[in-house]
Amino acid sequence: MIYKAEVRIQLKPGVMDAEGETVQRSFRLLGFSVRSVNSVRVYVIELDANSEDDARAKAVDMCKRLLANPVIQDYFIKIEGG
Repeated sequence: MIYKAEVRIQLKPGVMDAEGETVQRSFRLLGFSVRSVNSVRVYVIELDANSEDDARAKAVDMCKRLLANPVIQDYFIKIEGG
């Protein structure tokens, strides 16, 4: 079956987000009042799996092996389809 995994990668609390800080400064220069900006990457992956649990396990493996740096990043996975 084909499943869709939406994988969200973000920096762990306390890790400096240089991209977010740059965007926040730019917003302020444009006249916007914002408290904070955090950058997040989202991947939408279509994959073959036998079940939702299998699809989640594959997505977790993808995060651990390629998509996320576990020292500084957290990941969140949402599975759809089946």
